[in-house]
Amino acid sequence: MTIKAGERLPAGQLTECNEFDPSNGCPMNPHPVDVLESVKGKKIVIFGLPGAFTPTCSAKHVPGYVANFDKLKAKGVDEIWCMAVNDGFVMAAWGRDQKAGDKVRMMADGSADYTKKLGLELDLTPRGMGMRCQRFAMIVDDGVVKDIAIEGPGKFEVSNAETVLAKV
Repeated sequence: MTIKAGERLPAGQLTECNEFDPSNGCPMNPHPVDVLESVKGKKIVIFGLPGAFTPTCSAKHVPGYVANFDKLKAKGVDEIWCMAVNDGFVMAAWGRDQKAGDKVRMMADGSADYTKKLGLELDLTPRGMGMRCQRFAMIVDDGVVKDIAIEGPGKFEVSNAETVLAKV
């Protein structure tokens, strides 16, 4: 079942990597993030996408949230999370490439475990990408989903930062 507005986020874990080796620039020390503990008492926008370094995700999705960070904060959003079925190292490198900095937390769901708990998995095996996450955006307040928008196949219309900004 796909998670819906009014439901609480399920318990689960994502991975985040914020450190880089000064000698070679490689990401290091990914650490677990307890989802329920991390959303407690906060308003968070979580957007998910099929994968790091993919065309729409890199050219539109992440840049839109980085560009609208101040506007979302002004409307009471505490944090913005980008979630993808990639490992923590890849998400860290992609976040650096996207200049996400302290604006968008790059959350890895390496085995799609949390994506499956949300009911948002997308099987892209025929395209050589394996199990991935659907493109979506949700507004979460203290662990409760207030709004969720899931894109149709090949679409980028309802999960962008501008659309979420109008709903917050």
